[in-house]
Amino acid sequence: MRINKKDVASILIFIALILAFVLLINNITTKNTDRELQIVRDAVKNAALTCYAVEGMYPDDLAYLREHYHLSYNDDRYYVFYEPLASNLMPYIKVAERGGKTDK
Repeated sequence: MRINKKDVASILIFIALILAFVLLINNITTKNTDRELQIVRDAVKNAALTCYAVEGMYPDDLAYLREHYHLSYNDDRYYVFYEPLASNLMPYIKVAERGGKTDK
């Protein structure tokens, strides 16, 4: 069986389309993951800010925000680094996907 130039061109175009599709799906997945990390970070930050506005101080830990300000996120998927600096300074907040990339 002989393969002519048209067949080779068709195969190359097909491979290029599949590659483009895979790259597009990967890009969409990466953007969604980045957005989810930002949503969790914003939720923690907003809960801390609400606590500061109501009580005049930032809480010492996430447990306080969970109990009093109904903060919730998927503990199995995300790890939240929450380091209070002082009662009147915004705590350091960083979100990491468990076994994955981190939020900057």
